[in-house]
Amino acid sequence: MEKLKHKTGFTLIELMIVVVIIGILTAMAVPRFVPMATKSKQQEARVMLKQIFTMQRSFRQGSNTYWGQGTTADSIPANRFNFMQIGVEIATRARYSYQVVTANQSQLLVRATANGLDDDASADIWEIDQDGIILCTTDDASL
Repeated sequence: MEKLKHKTGFTLIELMIVVVIIGILTAMAVPRFVPMATKSKQQEARVMLKQIFTMQRSFRQGSNTYWGQGTTADSIPANRFNFMQIGVEIATRARYSYQVVTANQSQLLVRATANGLDDDASADIWEIDQDGIILCTTDDASL
């Protein structure tokens, strides 16, 4: 009779231990990753607010006033082009909605708002003023 060859491999217990270790490492890594992902999503607001600010400054050069008080634009198809008068189009996948809160001869305030940026109900709000100062008034990454 032929002798049975001893085959090597992993036992079920060894595989379960590896799965548990991977689970523990994942559980430690995910909470550190979520705030970083939110910070990268916030870059959209900073970039778009700078673009809106630049175009508002150009508009003011010709009109002696900032444009569009009360105007809102977001990724909804009917609203994407609300800022086209100053040459700004909101992307179809924009996470934020943008609103010109104050626009007159000397003052400008534009607000970017996103709800649920990191999959919770809290809002993330950024603002830029007539001096080009961007400020995060409500930071969803820290909530």
